[in-house]
Amino acid sequence: MEYYAGIDVSLKESSVCVVDATGKLVREAKVGSEPECLVGFFAQLEFPVERIGLEAGPLSQWLYAALAAAGHEVVLLETRHVKAALSAMTVKTGRKDARGIAQLLRMGWYRPVHAKSSPAQDTRALLVGRKLLQSKLLDVELSIRGILRGYGLKVGEVSRGRFEVRIRELIAGHATLSTVIDAMLTARAVLWSEFTKLHREMLRIARADKVCQRLMSAPGVGALVALTYRSAVDDPARFQKSSTVGAYFGLTPKKYQSGETDRDGGVSKVGDAMVRTALFESVRISVNRDSDFSKSRTSISLSRGQRDRTNSASLVPVRGD
Repeated sequence: MEYYAGIDVSLKESSVCVVDATGKLVREAKVGSEPECLVGFFAQLEFPVERIGLEAGPLSQWLYAALAAAGHEVVLLETRHVKAALSAMTVKTGRKDARGIAQLLRMGWYRPVHAKSSPAQDTRALLVGRKLLQSKLLDVELSIRGILRGYGLKVGEVSRGRFEVRIRELIAGHATLSTVIDAMLTARAVLWSEFTKLHREMLRIARADKVCQRLMSAPGVGALVALTYRSAVDDPARFQKSSTVGAYFGLTPKKYQSGETDRDGGVSKVGDAMVRTALFESVRISVNRDSDFSKSRTSISLSRGQRDRTNSASLVPVRGD
């Protein structure tokens, strides 16, 4: 008899449910959300568990690695599929979710999620931290601009290196503004310093990675785009065809067909939003660069054409000579 286990992961305690091949409930328990607790629970069972499933989430990667290292076959379930399958339940509890996950695992009605390797997980943590610091840095700068605008002080276009100098010029002689803005400028300086550290580390990793180097040879692809894409794909062998990568990141159109209705929608936007954003920015930069190049070529052609017409006109004899 085969047995399947579903785990509904929570911060402190996780609900575990074990069912047999016929769907009969065999064991239920509340177990601490720690790797050693879950490994110990399955070790003390009188029967081997064929497969363990848990929904992809913040703690799932950590627990997945520990259970897999203990010799269990573990599957990460795609969150949207689990939500859709369990949406018919009128009462939602951790216990019922664990039961549902176990049944999905038994029937095979689920979509597995790739568990990132340790290097890819480290790179992702770096990119998320860098993005957060960048976002907060921009928030502080925009807030400073907004506060000064209320006093009729306009910062205007200024480089990031001269931003603080420009702000201090504007608030000179204003005691209240100096107190408020000084604190914000101090916070901005710290954010900028820490953001720079993470940015340089990102550049170092991208330059040392051969795959990133090949990706950066494409127009519009820099270190950030290459490293984001590299860490998200992680293992290229898990894609049978290159055309499926676009669908994996939600870049293919949605489709709705029912009866006489048949329509295509926008891109599905499923999967990694950070990758979609990076790829979109890469395409936008490449298109703008090509557009600027075309404009420059057109202007050069026009200049040449005008020069040719001028030269031709000088060779035409004036009537009456």
